[in-house]
Amino acid sequence: MRIEDYALIGDMQSAALVGRDGSVDWLCLPRFDSPSCFARLLGDESNGFWRLAPSGAEFATRRAYIEDTLILETVWETPTGAVKVTDFMSPRHTSPDLIRIVEGLTGTVEMTAEIRIRFDYGRIVPWVRRADGDLHAIGGPDSVWLRTGVRLKGGGYRHTGTFTVSAGERETFVFTWHPSHQPPPEPVDPLAQLGETRLMWEEWVSRCSYNGPWRDAVVRSLITLKALTYSPTGGIVAAPTTSLPENLGGVRNWDYRFCWLRDAAMTLDALTLSGYVEEAGAWRSWLLRAIAGRPEDLQVMYGVAGERRLPELTLDWLPGYENSRPVRIGNGAAGQLQLDVYGEVISALYQARKQGMPPDDHAWAMVRRLMEFLESNWDKPDEGLWEVRGPRRHFVHSKVMAWVAADRVVRVVEELGRTGPVDRWKALRDRIHAEVCDKGFDPERGTFTQSYGSRELDAALLLIPIVGFLPPEDPRVIGTIEAIERELMTDGFVLRYPVAEDNDVDGLPGAEGAFVACSFWLAEARALVGRKDEAMELFERLLAVRNDVGLLAEEYDPGCGRQLGNFPQAFSHIHLIRTALALG
Repeated sequence: MRIEDYALIGDMQSAALVGRDGSVDWLCLPRFDSPSCFARLLGDESNGFWRLAPSGAEFATRRAYIEDTLILETVWETPTGAVKVTDFMSPRHTSPDLIRIVEGLTGTVEMTAEIRIRFDYGRIVPWVRRADGDLHAIGGPDSVWLRTGVRLKGGGYRHTGTFTVSAGERETFVFTWHPSHQPPPEPVDPLAQLGETRLMWEEWVSRCSYNGPWRDAVVRSLITLKALTYSPTGGIVAAPTTSLPENLGGVRNWDYRFCWLRDAAMTLDALTLSGYVEEAGAWRSWLLRAIAGRPEDLQVMYGVAGERRLPELTLDWLPGYENSRPVRIGNGAAGQLQLDVYGEVISALYQARKQGMPPDDHAWAMVRRLMEFLESNWDKPDEGLWEVRGPRRHFVHSKVMAWVAADRVVRVVEELGRTGPVDRWKALRDRIHAEVCDKGFDPERGTFTQSYGSRELDAALLLIPIVGFLPPEDPRVIGTIEAIERELMTDGFVLRYPVAEDNDVDGLPGAEGAFVACSFWLAEARALVGRKDEAMELFERLLAVRNDVGLLAEEYDPGCGRQLGNFPQAFSHIHLIRTALALG
């Protein structure tokens, strides 16, 4: 299936992807970054999946989330009747539960259930036995129970069964994980859990302060961001998947199941601007734990509990999504120097305080330490926003975000009453600004460039007016927007930067799709410079790229009309929210 043929369900500790065909093809337990139980998404049926669908049917007739929740309803209309499958992960009590409820709507429908449990990313075939009518699978540290009234028969390292449902009848399935050395958890009531899950999401959404013209799109994005939050710690993952390709059949396949400081800070910003200040406090607590120590040891990403070692490995037994190899787990970019992160973190904390997050002396002390490091290192080359695996450069966006860090700490002192070396920070802010305007601007072409001395462009330059580095009416801002429209747009969408065989910026072969967030940046930048009609047109075009349940991946290929990259992507949904707020 296409990436956009999947929908997300989750319990704010892990997540699953459910296809239009009724198959759960991706599920990692007990955490987002744990090895998977189902990995068909990156391989084939032998790597694990769980399908519930009418016998002989393929794609469902329709599907949707129940109102403002993360509960998915998938409906098939068949010649003999209609049936609905409700999929969700209930709020976690002791163990994670994935619950599926089959309900007859009209007539009588024969259903087929097939499940192949595969631990360790499709590598381990577990030992499965029947216990008190339930299926129990165990392999190494993992143990799962499948509790259902439907009789499933084993054979060929899978379990299958058929059953019928008529109008008004239900069959329930509960898939529960627990550590194999512990006793099995107590069974849950699936219908009671359905009500509890629905109430939880409805209460959370009721706190949303956005009531603009794109409410449905904004709320769906907010729910997605909340679903990518690891509730025990407050960490926010960039996506629940790994190795979904930026180019079909290519090597640009990365593990996004970690907490990037940049993505998480921007998520925090989107949440607080929409009325969710409580989440800001939880993320700040996670941040203080994760980066505790010397400021020079700051990483660009951490595990959901603040883990620092995220070694990058390849899983050679998985062929990859549409043969896009290698499949990677872990992420080698964790050790990169990305100076823009300091600006994003400090700016997000400043905005959260402006939105009502209570002050915290420890957090301010941490910010001051980060500024001490930045004062001595802002002028160094780095790998930049896009985590290039080519040589370090003086990326203009990185310098702009260093300016943002200095600007925001000055504002904290002047607007929020904190103390600090404000004169020194003002001088730093002025010094960075002058250097960027001198070395990062190409006067011949009238545009800022990707890095000092380069002629290449970078969509991140669209953030210059958005973060306040220059006013929107500045000719250099207008020239940069126009240059990006000329050189980085493809079929109405924006690329991150030029990708060509003779361009060694990112050190990787092959092309990629248009980066969804970059197109949102262009829409917001157009609005800032007074081109609101064009901004609205682009924003509506981007909303049309979402799949049928409102989700966005990292990239979009306008040539073949497909989403690409890890899915759903927090970065894309963050900037959907921010652009809606800006246009409103």
